[in-house]
Amino acid sequence: VKLVESGGGLVQPGGSLTLSCVPSELTITTYEMRWYRQSPGKERELLVALPHTGGVKDYADSVKGRFFASKEISENTVYLQMNSLRPEDTAVYYCSALGPISRWEFWGQGTQVTVSS
Repeated sequence: VKLVESGGGLVQPGGSLTLSCVPSELTITTYEMRWYRQSPGKERELLVALPHTGGVKDYADSVKGRFFASKEISENTVYLQMNSLRPEDTAVYYCSALGPISRWEFWGQGTQVTVSS
């Protein structure tokens, strides 16, 4: 199983980015898809989860109202739309796929997001 994130980069404060995550060998309708981030010296932070049953849950307070997760089933892709970006959003962003029964979690390699003027 492989998850590939893309869409990271350098953006100015107040800007927007959209991250994508495309898994291979699994379908997003059978796993809970999650977005995390990790900044240097900090623990990995769960940002949002998209249950396999549908909907979105558990936006972290730090991104609530600014970040929006979605999935496009026909593309087997999950997205993270990030708006009003702040320097403190600088981190490596990861997506994961959590098996609803096994609770085994597969990880992507991460994509760097840097918010700086």
